[in-house]
Amino acid sequence: MFHRREMLQIGCSSFFGVGLTGLLERRAAQAASGATIEQRAKSVVLVFLTGGGSHIDMFDPKPDSPEVKGEFDPIQTRVPGLEFGELMTGLADRANLLSVVRSMAHKDNRHLSGTHNTLTGSIQKFRGDSNQDKSLNRGDWPCYGSAIDYLRPTADGLPSHVTLPHPLIEGALVWPGQHSGFLGTRFDPFVLKDDPNKDDFKVNGLSLIDGLDTDRVKKRRALLNQTFQNEPTLAETSPGRRLSSQFETAYSMLTSGRLKKAFRISDESDGTRERYGRNRLGQTLLMARRMVEAEVPVIQCNMGIVQSWDTHVQHFPRLRNDLLPQTDAGVSALLDDLVDRGLLDQTLVIVVGEFGRTPSISPLAGQTVPGRHHWAHGYTAVFAGAGVRGGQLIGKTDTTGSYPITVPWTPSDIGATVYNSLGIDPNSDIHDRLGRPVRLNQGKVMDVLYS
Repeated sequence: MFHRREMLQIGCSSFFGVGLTGLLERRAAQAASGATIEQRAKSVVLVFLTGGGSHIDMFDPKPDSPEVKGEFDPIQTRVPGLEFGELMTGLADRANLLSVVRSMAHKDNRHLSGTHNTLTGSIQKFRGDSNQDKSLNRGDWPCYGSAIDYLRPTADGLPSHVTLPHPLIEGALVWPGQHSGFLGTRFDPFVLKDDPNKDDFKVNGLSLIDGLDTDRVKKRRALLNQTFQNEPTLAETSPGRRLSSQFETAYSMLTSGRLKKAFRISDESDGTRERYGRNRLGQTLLMARRMVEAEVPVIQCNMGIVQSWDTHVQHFPRLRNDLLPQTDAGVSALLDDLVDRGLLDQTLVIVVGEFGRTPSISPLAGQTVPGRHHWAHGYTAVFAGAGVRGGQLIGKTDTTGSYPITVPWTPSDIGATVYNSLGIDPNSDIHDRLGRPVRLNQGKVMDVLYS
């Protein structure tokens, strides 16, 4: 049969260095038919506060509780009666675009399994209590874009899910919820591994090897098609179908240039890059806007490394000096650009972490500068675009920001909302590793966002 030759520089731009293999193989797979519904969004941008952002210091200030308030004062947003923390000036000025859900809650204070819940919309299957037990596993649920790719693969060779600017890995631990889980490697997302703020930033894996150009690729495609026409039985074999499928997807990617162009952040003006912020977080969000323009369905923006927002120590200095100003400026610029380019109505933007931070402020043992700690019992998620009604506050926590005193919403509900917005019924069936049908999502669509 065929000996597959490497046409692409594989190994730099997908999960665990697999390169484009997963993207190329998906054309050989039989995609399941998911029920479709009215589609609100072409793209979802998930701005993920890795480690758990402090809801109290960002979107749910508690000025009347001195023991909770911390160092930041509340400021009035553009929406009367809605207050944010003092460092969220940009989003406060754009609150008319936002639905702020202060009644998020779940029961998992663990980073890894909490992240799985947020990035997949499903609770991770219990395999044990250790971090190693909760690390990334092919038994996990698929991330959003992988499920979209399985149920409704794109027809243009573009990935259904791009993760920026890097995967979430710390030592031997890999945060779960970042790949296609039990659906298999062919549905894995496209994952970058570099800082888009670097002057020499370049996405590898999307260029032809030395000695090949577009004309030669076209000739090879014609030769392959002629081979299959002359040997129809060969074309119907499993290896033949797989080779043809992978070649067609590679051909589509390389000759259209859409994905490569979208990653070319150097095309942006200096002024635009400054608006987003010349830092990793800001440039990641600028890259997300370019992914939206390319109509990538799911764009996951990791706002830092695995525990950037895990502020057990140095909480207020870390928020003040880097995390809050950079995130606020970057998300604000993203919203502005989506509005100016007429893209916000077709793009759902979500800002959320795997949980919030404790109302209490205390040092860890052996530390002197206090922090806030894991808190999944009540926190905030912010939504904008794709039919979301801006300028509204949904839900409420108690006087200390500890627990919702209104109907709570969960990460599974965020998942149902993501699928619904992209035109996929959350009740659709996908198949596990034994081929058994399982329900895609167990949450409820957050209809309150649109009312």
